[in-house]
Amino acid sequence: EVQLVESGGGLVQPGGSLRLSCAASGFTCSNYAMSWVRQAPGKGLEWVSGIKGGGGSTHSADSVKGRFTSSRDNAKNTLYLQMNTLKPEDTAVYYCAKSLTNWNFGFLEVWGQGTLVTVSS
Repeated sequence: EVQLVESGGGLVQPGGSLRLSCAASGFTCSNYAMSWVRQAPGKGLEWVSGIKGGGGSTHSADSVKGRFTSSRDNAKNTLYLQMNTLKPEDTAVYYCAKSLTNWNFGFLEVWGQGTLVTVSS
């Protein structure tokens, strides 16, 4: 069974850091483009960051560029999102998701259950 399980969310103060993990099973995540997508309270889904399959080039949305970075541990089949200099507007449920291809962040076909990140003093 193809499955994604996120962890690492929690409460953090503004300016703090947090690292989210996404454990993949049933497939090899390095063979696919993998994404982090978030949903803030009362808002729609926002693509945040991702890492492509194969060589693993990373990309981030302008809203988080320079603060958030995706990475991957192939041995653990796990995706990470390192979040630094967190802001209250980063408060959201964060999902990891698998694409159909290894080169396109669209066509997200498998989603995790999400992990809540709250940035507040």
